[in-house]
Amino acid sequence: MTMDSKLVILFFAVAMAIASSAMASDPSPLQDFCVADHASKVLVNGLVCKNPKYVTEKDFFFSGLDKANNSKSRVGSIVTPVNVAQIPGLNTLGISLVRIDFQPGGLNPPHTHPRATELLTVLEGTLGVGFVTSNSENRFISKVLKKGDVFTFPIGLIHFQINLGKDPVVAIAALSSQNPGVITIADALFGSKPPIDVNVLTKAFSLDKDVVKYLQDEFSD
Repeated sequence: MTMDSKLVILFFAVAMAIASSAMASDPSPLQDFCVADHASKVLVNGLVCKNPKYVTEKDFFFSGLDKANNSKSRVGSIVTPVNVAQIPGLNTLGISLVRIDFQPGGLNPPHTHPRATELLTVLEGTLGVGFVTSNSENRFISKVLKKGDVFTFPIGLIHFQINLGKDPVVAIAALSSQNPGVITIADALFGSKPPIDVNVLTKAFSLDKDVVKYLQDEFSD
């Protein structure tokens, strides 16, 4: 193989890597903004743009993130999203955020964002956080965060946050997608509709069938 041939192959390899990286992120805007038209029935990858003549300041605005939401849930936490569903002007801009409120001992259970990296900042309290790398290493990386600390969760990796203190915790997280998505692991596996075959979960988690059926009943509500 000649040097020129090697350079051509290297060029195409780099080009394909760049292209695949570009396709893995939110679509980039081709104009100043593309405010989502939530009333449109047209299905596209993302959301259809509203006619810019009808865009107002309300399309770029959300109010109330300063207020704590009721975190008295089964896991002791509540997530308040601010994504393209709440701010139509985020469409094609590749960013969103959430506020997370934790009761003492409250947990944001293991979950993943299939379309976004997360950058979390603790505003009040002490928070234990961690994520697990992909197979086959499955390395657990964790940290205890205090007020003002920032932690990153790479895109697609399973992660969690738990309140380690005796007082409520407030955190804000930015996400690198207008619609990051969330898959809560326990809910997805034990609360799927229709339910996953008991034999699959029994073998995957080395559990008794009765335990799997109990968990499916618990998460199906």
